[in-house]
Amino acid sequence: MPRIPRSAAVGAVGATALAAGLLAVTSSAASADAVAVHDIQGTTRVSPLAGQQVPDVSGVVTGVRGYGSKGFWIQDTRSDSDPATSEGIFVFTGSAPLTVKPGDAVLVSGTVGEYVPGGAASGNQSLTQITKPTVTVESSGNALPGPVRIDAKSVPAAYAPAGDPADGNSVNGLPLRPRSYALDFYESLEGMNVRVGGSRVVGATDAYNELWVTVKKQENRNRRGGTVYGSYAAQNGGRLQIQQLAPVSEQPFPKANVGDVLTGTTEGPLDFNQFGGYTLAARELGEVADKGLVREKTRRQAKGELAVATYNVENLDPTDPQKKFDALAGAVVAHLASPDILALEEIQDDNGAKNDGTVSAEKTLKKFTDAIVAAGGPRYAWRSVDPENNKDGGEPGGNIRQVFLYNPERVSFTERAPGDATTPTGVVREGGRAALTHSPGRIAPADAAWADSRKPLAGEFVFRGRTVFVIANHFASKGGDEGLTSHHQPPVRSSETKRLRQAQAVNGFVKDIRKAQRNADVVVLGDINDFEFSATTKALEDGGALRSAVKSLPKSERYSYVYQGNTQVLDQILTSPGVGDADDFSYDSVHINAEFAEQNSDHDPQVLRFRP
Repeated sequence: MPRIPRSAAVGAVGATALAAGLLAVTSSAASADAVAVHDIQGTTRVSPLAGQQVPDVSGVVTGVRGYGSKGFWIQDTRSDSDPATSEGIFVFTGSAPLTVKPGDAVLVSGTVGEYVPGGAASGNQSLTQITKPTVTVESSGNALPGPVRIDAKSVPAAYAPAGDPADGNSVNGLPLRPRSYALDFYESLEGMNVRVGGSRVVGATDAYNELWVTVKKQENRNRRGGTVYGSYAAQNGGRLQIQQLAPVSEQPFPKANVGDVLTGTTEGPLDFNQFGGYTLAARELGEVADKGLVREKTRRQAKGELAVATYNVENLDPTDPQKKFDALAGAVVAHLASPDILALEEIQDDNGAKNDGTVSAEKTLKKFTDAIVAAGGPRYAWRSVDPENNKDGGEPGGNIRQVFLYNPERVSFTERAPGDATTPTGVVREGGRAALTHSPGRIAPADAAWADSRKPLAGEFVFRGRTVFVIANHFASKGGDEGLTSHHQPPVRSSETKRLRQAQAVNGFVKDIRKAQRNADVVVLGDINDFEFSATTKALEDGGALRSAVKSLPKSERYSYVYQGNTQVLDQILTSPGVGDADDFSYDSVHINAEFAEQNSDHDPQVLRFRP
């Protein structure tokens, strides 16, 4: 998702303000004269003085940001001793010149506002700030307020209070309880000078020069250093995003992988932003100690084992640099051990995002399979169905789709009246066994569940005389879901509805196969875009038609993606009872991308080996 600078639109409360990212608040008519920062922040998430003018708010500058949402933070050195009220606040200056520096004692007059990063519809909490400021520097070179230390002892174990049902499950109006809930603890420090000591990296450095650490070393830790998101109630409150205030042109941001350690002292104001919530905006940034995380390699399948894999190759098209093709191909050979069948997601058409009606992906696939051969792998054949132009979601003009690669030296593809973009494949009983009416074919492409989304690709393969049905998927994304730091608790997961319908459609198709042949070997795989504990996965498994094979792994090993410091499952392989139980197959989530700053894709591929 592209990063968008915060809107500079601040002003009157109302519909226009809401659209600009301002929270509409009804304030009391109490006098705002001679107020302190803690009076502005108040004891809830929303300022009691929102929308009011405040004169001569005093504080010491603790940080200055000259990019994105421009402004500076001040902190009052006179605490009111109430743990619920923050002593720090952000002063939004917009395009006005920044004339202050850390250590300046200032008086700020302006308007109190509640800015919602991403807009009110995002569900994000608001950031209390002073806008349209007039600033007077009283002195310079003052000592900064001592930082509040954020560590395992100070962050509560419970993540967030339940939202108020009378307020749409919002926590905005609830009194802060910083000793009880992690989100309340962070909110009580909004805008204040905070510090973390040596902390393990749980989210690698990304393209936006930020990383994630945990201040709780043992919180759902796995063997590679990540923090596992294993249920909706395991939000991992020790996670904290780290950015730096210095421009990267002046101070390069460190490269870090999961499991590395941010050593020394990292200190600065605690911000709240659209892409991760509470963020330490580092005035002083520690150094990264490399702990040597290694990209995994799966074992090669035995002669009698069929290896089936899934890999999201992240919008691959011929205009990508050759090094991307070479890196992805090298991973297929060296890290995935050249699986017999490889389901690819996000293969784009022959000219990528050029929106000219092209839907064929033959050039993309030729370039990729050539790169696999060059890397020492087999000459894969491929099967797919071209989508209708701009009907399957993704990047406009890109026409992403799923594709089967298969090694014809090990497995054969059963072609049956190959389908097109709009023709559904079905199931018939033929010679006492299940068969597809179209192979390759798409499952229920006209079903509203697949509107503006990738349609499942079904195909028949034969390995050592046994038919295996493979269904490649790329379910609807989580776009539109609220983040874990939403003011709604629990957060609203609006995208789940569509994936649930998609899962039900695929589950129904698998049941059709099993009705025709009870012991059929069916493998459903791909970027499911949902967790192994989700309603989506439960719908896929309904009636015992399928089982999510990732559940055969220990809970700490179940992940294919890292998002905001949480290692989690998005990519899955599910199997029918004909494949057998966990003792009959071998499953591997091959960690080669998601934990690393340098990625060929943001997903880790999955491999299943079994004997049909």
